[in-house]
Amino acid sequence: MNVLIVDEMHPSIVEMPKSLGLSVDYLPKISREEFLRILPNYEGLIIRSKFVIDEPLIKSATKLKFIGRAGAGLDLIDVEACHKNHIAIFAANEGNRIAVAEHLIGMLLTLFNNIHVANQEVANGVWKREENRGTELFAKTVGIIGYGNNGQTTAERLVAFGCNVLAYDKHRYGFGNQFVTECSMEEIYREADIISLHVPLNSETVGMIDSDYLNRFKKPIYFCNVSRGETVKLQDLTDALEEGQVLGACLDVLENEKLDKLTPEQQVTFTKLTNNPKVILTPHIAGWTHQSYKRINKVLRDKIGRFLDLHQ
Repeated sequence: MNVLIVDEMHPSIVEMPKSLGLSVDYLPKISREEFLRILPNYEGLIIRSKFVIDEPLIKSATKLKFIGRAGAGLDLIDVEACHKNHIAIFAANEGNRIAVAEHLIGMLLTLFNNIHVANQEVANGVWKREENRGTELFAKTVGIIGYGNNGQTTAERLVAFGCNVLAYDKHRYGFGNQFVTECSMEEIYREADIISLHVPLNSETVGMIDSDYLNRFKKPIYFCNVSRGETVKLQDLTDALEEGQVLGACLDVLENEKLDKLTPEQQVTFTKLTNNPKVILTPHIAGWTHQSYKRINKVLRDKIGRFLDLHQ
């Protein structure tokens, strides 16, 4: 079975499929034109985010048996078209869940303790103690929206900080335990101090965080997004920050992450976010540690291995 890899990945991505008896072509510099030309020769495809895998492309890949996504989320792949053409899909959500959870905790601690502001002030010779007095994460009520791999792992770490964790997942039931309370969105609207978003990007979640959503909370909240930027209408979030409905935000993802191609309206919103000391921004790196970079490949190898065992 021939496998094509089209994204820059940890070098182990080549050796791990070979250990399963697969023939691997690693072509991270490949153009889309060349990709389209040679894809029909392969039974397997491993990608990260280089190309959109749409229905015409899938139909042209007549030999394709599986697609492995080296990361979390399948929003760049036409999942329905894959199912119609009997192509299995594997994501590696388990590979970066620890990285995502630790990154979010780091962002919250930075925000609550003014670490980003105080660091810059001290570097500039300014020593302000009272002005940088922090707020404890302990005893805060956190609402986890989406209780998959990343949501669950984040919840576990928040519990260790003494947080009261509430979780809602539209598509899961019966996951509550002695540490995490499974609840309705109405309970989260009423009780939460912090919201952490862990949902996939699809037709249900695009733009789900808007003014109407944010105004449903009974008290001002801190808002965190380490899932997909397009789930949040940033202008509405910016308005909520200015109005005090949102006290602060931790954002690893943005609506438009191509900062050199922002529309004039997006540029205004982005400038407001960067100028707000109550906003922590990082460049979509929550799941991007040295360890997760390699662990993702192992998750894919194991899933591909199970697929091959079932189809031999």
